[in-house]
Amino acid sequence: MRAPRRVGASPTRTTVEGIEGKVIAITGASSGIGEATALRLATGGARVVLGARDSRRLDALATRITNAGGEATYIETDVRRRDDLESLVGVARTKYGPLDVLVSNAGVMPISPLDDLRVEDWEQMIDVNLKGVLYGIAAALPVFRARGSGQFVNLASTAALLVLPSMSVYSGTKAAVRMISEGLRQEAGDNLRVTVITPGITRTNFADAMTNPDVRAQLEARRDATGMQPDQVARAIEFAIAAPADVDVSEVVVRPVAKG
Repeated sequence: MRAPRRVGASPTRTTVEGIEGKVIAITGASSGIGEATALRLATGGARVVLGARDSRRLDALATRITNAGGEATYIETDVRRRDDLESLVGVARTKYGPLDVLVSNAGVMPISPLDDLRVEDWEQMIDVNLKGVLYGIAAALPVFRARGSGQFVNLASTAALLVLPSMSVYSGTKAAVRMISEGLRQEAGDNLRVTVITPGITRTNFADAMTNPDVRAQLEARRDATGMQPDQVARAIEFAIAAPADVDVSEVVVRPVAKG
């Protein structure tokens, strides 16, 4: 995977061909992969619009970006609410102009054995991981159609490729994201791009939402032993966005070497 060509020389901001000047909205931007992606894209010259539920963390991140010479704004965003996704896209347009890219990164992972019957956790994963992506498509697709260009970057997971015990519902939501994204790609035509980023285990706070203590301990141990840094996933997102306009990077699978 060839890295995007960097064309600047500033120690705090190095513009990237294919990134510079683009208006990019990111959900789940307050931590983990979303935060790393915002930092990387802003450093590359993108104008980033940050969305997440924690407005204090968003404010701190936007301040960090602007203090380094980048451009960022934010709006409190709960992807379970369709209106919030409409507002995220609207803020991008008001602040910077029409949206170029929507990165649907927000996700939760309160996994547990099905026998636990943690139905509220199942519903949360469906609402955030799946419906949140659909609401993003509903908000951004008309904008992209009207301007004749645009790109969706949807975050799946290697759990979409292989289901394991305790991960049935989570894997199902992420597999659905892959299938919906592929269907969208086929419907998109010549002017829109659709990318699925499929990361393996990454050193984020994904375990915080887990309500089964045994599963949580197992996943945290695995994450701490083998997990990638979030910026490694952010690099894959940057690569897909920076590709030439007539190239659609349909999917990137990125994971620790010889791991799931």
